[in-house]
Amino acid sequence: MIDPSRYAAKVFWSDEDEGFVAEAIDLPGCSAFGETQSEAIAELQDAIRAWIAAATAAGNEVPHPRREVA
Repeated sequence: MIDPSRYAAKVFWSDEDEGFVAEAIDLPGCSAFGETQSEAIAELQDAIRAWIAAATAAGNEVPHPRREVA
């Protein structure tokens, strides 16, 4: 399995959720929430593992982590 920490993440504050949201840029729909940026990123690692497991189980391709972030 690909190391989840290799996926680029975008982290931002959500007024609606009153916390931070972290998104895996290369994995559509893969995101996590946290009260702090660090917590959101840590939660995202679990979300990435789950995303990859679900995609693999469904026979879908798992994108490789990008090497550069624009």
